[in-house]
Amino acid sequence: MPVKHIVLFQFKDDATAEQVDTVVANMLALKDNCLHATTQKPYISSLTGGKDISIEGRQNGMQYGFVVEFPSVEDRDYYVKQDQAHKDFITSAVPILVGATVVDYDF
Repeated sequence: MPVKHIVLFQFKDDATAEQVDTVVANMLALKDNCLHATTQKPYISSLTGGKDISIEGRQNGMQYGFVVEFPSVEDRDYYVKQDQAHKDFITSAVPILVGATVVDYDF
């Protein structure tokens, strides 16, 4: 069963526009950079995201949102627990983040 993986970022006030742009670009690049353990081919079905434009005022500080779709729970689990490209991304992003929120659901 496919899984949607929703990720929201809040950046530190002193993060530069260039730093934010780099994190956003690197997040979007995970679609091509995350390779399946067995096939060594990209396994993320889709990945979209960008800067918040909501007018509702309920962002709770979150400034960017991303939706990652995986073909299966197993692929999501591999991404979260083992994928080195994902781990490297987290390491590079964390220094300029206040926080992140992640919600998953199957469909």
